[in-house]
Amino acid sequence: MTATAVAPTTTQTHCPYCALQCGISLDPSPGAGAREPVLLTGRDFETNGGALCRKGYSAANLLNHPERLHSPLRRTAAGNLEPVGWDEALDLLASRAALIRKEHGADAVAVFGAGGLTNEKAYQLGKFARLALGTSRIDYNGRFCMSSAAAAGNRAFGLDRGLPFPLVDLDAGSMILMLGSNVAETMPPFVRHLTHARDSGGLIVVDPRRSPTAELCANGSGWHLQPTPGTDLELLLGLAHVLLAESLIDEDYLASRTNGLEGVRASVGAWWPERVASITGVPAAEIRRTARALAAAAAGAKSGGGGVFILTGRGVEQHANGTDTTTAAINLALLLGLPGTTGGGFGTITGQGNGQGGREHGQKSDQLPGYRKITDPAHRAHVAKVWGVDPETIPGPGIPATELLHTLGTESGARMLMVHASNPVLSSPDASKVLAGLRRLDFLVVCDFFLSETAAEADLVLPVLQWAEEEGTMTNLEGRVLRRRAALRAPEGARGELWIMAELAKRLDSPGTFSADAREVFEELRLASAGGLADYSGVDWDDLDAGAAVYWPCSTEHAVSRVPGQRSGTPRLFLDGFAHPDARARLIPVYPGTPPEALHTRRQLALVTGRLLEHYQSGTQTRRVAELAGAAPEVRLEIHPGTARAHGIAEGQRVAVRNGRGEVVARAALSSALRLDTVFLPFHFAGSQNANLLTSSAVDPISAMPEFKNAPVSLHPLGDES
Repeated sequence: MTATAVAPTTTQTHCPYCALQCGISLDPSPGAGAREPVLLTGRDFETNGGALCRKGYSAANLLNHPERLHSPLRRTAAGNLEPVGWDEALDLLASRAALIRKEHGADAVAVFGAGGLTNEKAYQLGKFARLALGTSRIDYNGRFCMSSAAAAGNRAFGLDRGLPFPLVDLDAGSMILMLGSNVAETMPPFVRHLTHARDSGGLIVVDPRRSPTAELCANGSGWHLQPTPGTDLELLLGLAHVLLAESLIDEDYLASRTNGLEGVRASVGAWWPERVASITGVPAAEIRRTARALAAAAAGAKSGGGGVFILTGRGVEQHANGTDTTTAAINLALLLGLPGTTGGGFGTITGQGNGQGGREHGQKSDQLPGYRKITDPAHRAHVAKVWGVDPETIPGPGIPATELLHTLGTESGARMLMVHASNPVLSSPDASKVLAGLRRLDFLVVCDFFLSETAAEADLVLPVLQWAEEEGTMTNLEGRVLRRRAALRAPEGARGELWIMAELAKRLDSPGTFSADAREVFEELRLASAGGLADYSGVDWDDLDAGAAVYWPCSTEHAVSRVPGQRSGTPRLFLDGFAHPDARARLIPVYPGTPPEALHTRRQLALVTGRLLEHYQSGTQTRRVAELAGAAPEVRLEIHPGTARAHGIAEGQRVAVRNGRGEVVARAALSSALRLDTVFLPFHFAGSQNANLLTSSAVDPISAMPEFKNAPVSLHPLGDES
């Protein structure tokens, strides 16, 4: 059965993909023969100005897709997935969870969530895991995306929010240093916010590839620094060294608003530009040029010029030293006197659609709603009161995502896993190890609207709603809370995840209450977050519906305006002080360590992974859109022509990319955008094309972020047979 319109009017909502949450309008389809059930157009919203990328424009194509799941699927004794009714599916799930808990303990049941869930689903999923299942074993795929940036922000500023200022502040930026982010492909409407910096010649991109974003620096628009993969920390230390050695720092700001300057001064003393150049491959002159340009622009911003911003993305964060590398970028911003001022700042570019809200309200293994710590007795007491339970009922901290997934089915790991809106078979590091773990489980449950590669392994698949069929809220990359609105009635057979959790909670005799209504859950989220770092208590559903621009933290003491163009809550963090008790930011000394995996032979290369313009995350959605799949139908290995020649590889030739973890087979795409020592694979493809068969499960010791962005590989040309 296909989806039908809720009402014959325009629905204003937001794109289901990245954290820009571009504004879109959905109008009823013109007729029964229409390809899509709604007409999707971009609308004038601050992040996108009416523009959309190829993914956003084609999003409605999935709403009536023939592969949409319409019934729960249960694996039979013969190994097939066959349709069953909802009561049978939920009874089975509840009985298996109860039995496994009885035989192996509550932590034998685990939950894996996602940064694409609405705030309400993320909140209730954390509550469901801890009360209905009684488990501490919950984490989510945001651990793979934002955890290092969050850890760095928390220890430097006392609070993590991706962009602590509205995105449009970049519009007047005179200089923007962007490290490890390829927004031109991952979120193309973002590029409009770089126009002023480019026109000022002030866009600086740091990336081992000359990515489409790095290409924006051409023709006098800025410059591109192309370090050896895994050496971003050394590059940042070199930039800080120049600022300190040449007295280019903001002494007054540092004295009045920060602690730790002398420790950082000592830590960067040994990282003079020539030494950094020998490690990173970035010329010493370019290091000095960049540091001096940043300092001059920052001084100009304080005199009324355009702002200066330092932005990081996954390219510098998805490393075993990602927290320290992001910290080094924050230190650089603090030395320039930027964070907490109107003259610029530091921010991290959130990737997933609700990557910001999804990490604030209880999906992380160590957090409770409102960014509360699960180990803090006062935090536990507050949330327990809202939930109507004794604080002792709430389990303690669990284990982070990589450990959770890599121990599945082992003596120390979970024996049952519930997966929500994620595809860890493709998206996890050292993916073959995850697949083996899933197959060791006693019971695997996946909630999705397509039969993803992970769902195909499940014992039970539950069909859920798509973005245009549900109500809720999302929080975009700048901390603005937005309304997701339903434009369609869900097809018969699909159910909302809030409803699924509420029904299961009844069957499991869970303490507390669980609602299937998004607004009711949001009201409870407000109470649970009240007084926390991520305080949503003053965010009103009706205000959001009226178009209010509300940024967290927003307590009940904040006056909220519905007037267009006026911002409410806290659009700009830290103007009056940082979130530490003394209101001062922390400069944290950081030091390069031994790389987790060095290139052991002259023939090995550094593999970096990333996204393509046409695809999103594991590709569960975009690989099902004909025009997107047609434009990028298979994995391509980007390789420098000189490197290809040295390995006997021709354009379009099949190549086996190997290391000790696995093998990926890809067609070569020769490009001078790569360093000679580096190759690139996108991570959207399945089977033998899955780039994460090669990535390392080594994690950052602070954030538990995996090392996605630098793995040693060898190349082996194959024949041309398909």
